[in-house]
Amino acid sequence: MVYNQILFNSFLQAHFSPKERSLQGWIVILGFVLLTIACYFVGFAAMLRLIYPAAALVVAIFLYLRHPILYIGFNWWVWFLTPLVVRLVDYRVGWDPTRQMLIAPYLVSFVSIATFLRYFPSAARQGGLPFVLAALGVFYGFLVGIIYNQPIPVARSLLDWLSPIIFAFHLFMNWRDYPSYRQNMQRTFFWCVLLTGAYGVYQFVVAPEWDRYWLIESKLFTSSGDPVPFGMRVWSTMHSVGPYATVLQTGLLLMFTSRQNFLTFPASAFGYLSFLLTQARSNWGGWLFGIVMILASAKARTQMRLITIILVMAMCVVPLTTIEPISKVVADRMESFTNLQEDSSFRDRSGNYDRNLSLALTNGLGNGLGNIWKVDEKTGKIEVFVVDSGILDMFFTLGWFGAIPYMGGLILLLVSVCNYSEARFDNFVSAARAIGISSCAQLIISSGMLSVMGMILWGFLAMALAAHKYYQHEQINTYK
Repeated sequence: MVYNQILFNSFLQAHFSPKERSLQGWIVILGFVLLTIACYFVGFAAMLRLIYPAAALVVAIFLYLRHPILYIGFNWWVWFLTPLVVRLVDYRVGWDPTRQMLIAPYLVSFVSIATFLRYFPSAARQGGLPFVLAALGVFYGFLVGIIYNQPIPVARSLLDWLSPIIFAFHLFMNWRDYPSYRQNMQRTFFWCVLLTGAYGVYQFVVAPEWDRYWLIESKLFTSSGDPVPFGMRVWSTMHSVGPYATVLQTGLLLMFTSRQNFLTFPASAFGYLSFLLTQARSNWGGWLFGIVMILASAKARTQMRLITIILVMAMCVVPLTTIEPISKVVADRMESFTNLQEDSSFRDRSGNYDRNLSLALTNGLGNGLGNIWKVDEKTGKIEVFVVDSGILDMFFTLGWFGAIPYMGGLILLLVSVCNYSEARFDNFVSAARAIGISSCAQLIISSGMLSVMGMILWGFLAMALAAHKYYQHEQINTYK
C-alpha cells in the first residue's frame, strides 16, 4: 500500500492521507475479526448470524467514509471468507436453511450506493453511462418483482444484481487514485490466491468436518463431489465451486501483472493446484483465453517475461499434478474435453438451453427480481427456479425491457475497454480487460453477473475504464 500521498474521497469530495488514517482503519478491521472469533469460541456462535452481517456493515461504512482504499480490500475479503465463517457457525450450532449470514458481503458492497446516488445526475457526462443503463435494467426488474413476487426474495435479488454494478461504479468514480486502487487489487488477489489456494489443497486432502457437513446438508453431491478426502471438487473458502474457480482465475491472471517476490512460487503452486482441483472446465478455458489476450496486447519484451513466468510456474505445478490421486482427478476431467457428448454436465447445459431459450426470448416483461420458483408443467409442483446461464437468467428475470439496457450497458463497456490503448504499457489494464471479457464469455454457461462473479466482471471492467480516464487526465501515454 502506498501511504505517502494524498488521495481523494469521491463521496465526501475531500482529500485525505492514507498514512494518517491507516492505523484507525486497521484497528476497526481487527476489532471486527476479534469480535467474530470471540463470539465463536465463547458460546455465542449462534448470535453471529446477526452480529456478523451487522458488524461488517458498520465497518464498511466507517472505512468507506474514512479510508476508501481499505474499504475496497475489506469488501473483497468479506466476499472471500464469509462462506467459510458460515460453514463453521453451521457446524457448531446447526444448519441454517435461510443462509442469512451470507448477506454480509452484499451489505458491504451496497454501501457504495452512496457514490452512485451522489454522481447519478452527472454519471453519463463523466463516462459512467454503462453503469447507469445496467442499473436501470435492474430497477425495471425490481419493479416487476415487487408486483409479482414476495418482498424478501425481491430485496435479496436486488442486492445480488445491483451490488456489482454500484461497486464497479464506485471504482470508476475514484479514477483519480487509480494507481493506489490498482495496487490494492493486485495485493488483495495475490494473498487470496495464496491463502485460499492453500486451504483448497487442505480441503481436498483432509475434507474438514465443517465442509463435509455443509456438503451433506446442502445436498450438492452432484456438483461438488463426495464428502470424503480426495472426493471433493475444491471450493475452498467460497460457497461453491463456480465462484471460487472464478476468483482463482482472476487472481492467477493478475499475478502476471504484479512484481514477483519470494511468495510468488508457493502462491502459484497452491493457486494452480487448487484451480485444477476445482475441475471447473469453463474457468480453465477462461484462464487460457485471458492469457492469450494479455500476451496479444503486450510488447515483445513483456511477452517474453510473461512466457518465462508461465514456464517457471508450470515447472512448479506440473510435478504436483503427477501425485496420486490428484493426477487421476485432473486427467479424468481433462479427458472429458475430448468426449463432451458423453459428459453429463455438458448434456444438462445443452438440454437447459433447448428447454428454456425460446421461453426466455419470448418473455417480454420478465418475471422480475425474486422469481425463485416455477411450476412444473407435468406434475404441477412448485420447484426452485434455477437457470444455469447468465444470458437466459437476464431474459427470464428482466425481460426484454430490462435486459436490453442491462446488456446494452455491458456491451458499451466492453466496446469502450477494447478500444483503449493503455493495455500496451499498463499490464494491469491488459489483465483487467482480459478478466472482464473472459467473464462475459462465460455468461453463456453461468450467471456470472451475480455474487462475487459479478463483482469481478463489473469491477475489473470498471478498473480498465478508470485507468483510461486517469491516463487521459494525466496525459500519460507510456507506463513508467
